[in-house]
Amino acid sequence: MDFLHEYLDVVLVPSGLLIMLFYHLFLLFTYRKYPKYTSMGYEINDKKVWVEKILKGDNDDIVRKNVSRGLGVIASNTSATMYLATISLTLCSLIGTWMANSTDNFIPREIIYGNTSPSIISIKYICLLSSFLFAFSFFVQSTRHFVHSNYLLSTPDLSDLEKQDREKKVENAVQRGSEFWSLGLRALYFALNFLLWFFGPIPMFVSSMIMVLILCCHDLRSDTEKDLKSKSNNQKDG
Repeated sequence: MDFLHEYLDVVLVPSGLLIMLFYHLFLLFTYRKYPKYTSMGYEINDKKVWVEKILKGDNDDIVRKNVSRGLGVIASNTSATMYLATISLTLCSLIGTWMANSTDNFIPREIIYGNTSPSIISIKYICLLSSFLFAFSFFVQSTRHFVHSNYLLSTPDLSDLEKQDREKKVENAVQRGSEFWSLGLRALYFALNFLLWFFGPIPMFVSSMIMVLILCCHDLRSDTEKDLKSKSNNQKDG
């Protein structure tokens, strides 16, 4: 029992992290090869269509109105990413201050079934701090791309060739911003697992299993085949 109690972190924590890592590698492969089968790829495709509709119109007045609406939508996305970046940086500061003042666990050691040595506790803080730092970095990059798309959308007096080039640039900027947004959320998911590690390796491992199951339902689309069939039927009817 002492051996199990002492080395439970060595077995369960890497197992939970590997489960999360393998799932996200599988999700990355699916997103790169079959984007329509992932929620992120489906949403990015919708955003590309949105950019195309925003920048196309019968006359310049309609385009200006559409661009004004588009700038409002991108501004709301920028505000959301800046808000989450601020929260991540604030939590990094709090964790760093806590680490500087104490290496003790804020959970009573009597209720933790696992290793409670100061070195393990320091590793927990470092992992949690690293996750929030990654989240902050990803959200900052997301904000950068959304701000860049703002500049691209509001550029006046463009020729026809420049307008086509602008459309591609705006699509790429919005796509990159959305991808970094998703990466920031994934870093927060890992931070949640590391936070539960403070309660012991068992809650952390169980959380990893449950989170992967929930993310599978959220990230992978099961209605893609139906959408493709309905689109093909509509084209045949048309």
